[in-house]
Amino acid sequence: MAINSKTMQRNATNRFTSKLRHYYILTKPEMNLLILMTTSAGYYLASRGPFRIAGLINTLVGTLLVASGTATLNQWMERVWDGQMRRTANRPLPSGRLNAREAFLFGILLSIAGGLYLAVAVNGLAALLAISTLLSYLLIYTPLKRKTPLCTLLGAFPGAMPVLIGWAGASASIDRHAWFLFAIVFLWQFPHFLAIALMYREDYARAGYKMLPQFDLDSRFTRAEIVGFTVILVATTMLPLVDHGSPIYLSGMLLAGVFLLYHVMKLARSNSNDLAGRVLHASVIYLPVVLGMIVARKA
Repeated sequence: MAINSKTMQRNATNRFTSKLRHYYILTKPEMNLLILMTTSAGYYLASRGPFRIAGLINTLVGTLLVASGTATLNQWMERVWDGQMRRTANRPLPSGRLNAREAFLFGILLSIAGGLYLAVAVNGLAALLAISTLLSYLLIYTPLKRKTPLCTLLGAFPGAMPVLIGWAGASASIDRHAWFLFAIVFLWQFPHFLAIALMYREDYARAGYKMLPQFDLDSRFTRAEIVGFTVILVATTMLPLVDHGSPIYLSGMLLAGVFLLYHVMKLARSNSNDLAGRVLHASVIYLPVVLGMIVARKA
């Protein structure tokens, strides 16, 4: 009997741990890392006087809660179609490891908690921006993914909002320097997410997602988009709005831009999914480097 009791207790513990892991996966932790990075950059650059580490932590906690709630509710909304794609079929909802009610309640709880936390512990502007991000992502971007390739353009707005949340968290205001940072993250999303769309084009089509235009069967238009947005992105990073044209800043941004453009131009000359994957990885390296240089310049 004692052995059976221990076995039952062990099994119950394993089930509980497994459940927690499934909830954790719903929050999309890999995306949250990027969100926390851009929020931190915005907070630091907006800070004046002694740096308030407690303020940064509060801003990050509230933003993380809202972002996790948004990711969870997004997967709840898309659970049927996620089950039709190879890359998402094993997520907790389509695989049946969590049910829809559990995910919905979890997402609502996280979202409300995050909005209230920002309003109480940070300020009203940061809370308003966070909730606006959630609503625009879920009510505009998510439904449009099945209707028009313009979803990438519209989705880039909530995707770049964490920098403004961080900025508002530190200063309770938004100025032109904040919009400069917003523009960098906004433009960065096009080579990043269009590369993903190229990599998983057939998978998206299988589930009815219109991430790429139907006329672009050979992907030439999409590859041209990636090149165009990357050129604009690199040019934007070298605008002397934050740094007043420091040669070190401009040189560093130029080198980072050449690195990203190298991979983008290789993709432009080919339709290889492998090259699209390299653009994706290059973009993941590029953004932290650019934000790091902007932050280091202020320091």
